[in-house]
Amino acid sequence: LVFRKTARNFNPIMAAAARVTIAEVEELVEPGELGADEIHTPGIYVQRLIVGDHYDKWIEKRTTRPRA
Repeated sequence: LVFRKTARNFNPIMAAAARVTIAEVEELVEPGELGADEIHTPGIYVQRLIVGDHYDKWIEKRTTRPRA
């Protein structure tokens, strides 16, 4: 598993400590495609995988005042 940004804070530790880890992933890669330094949680800690088929990456912008 590879996490982005602040998800790297506690997710790898919790995945290693959990009894069951379920990972929802955007894409699966073949063994050896990622370098050892790129992997944040080794596959031995993941018991279930869910591969998503469509991810919309919505960006929310909060407006607190009218635009000038």
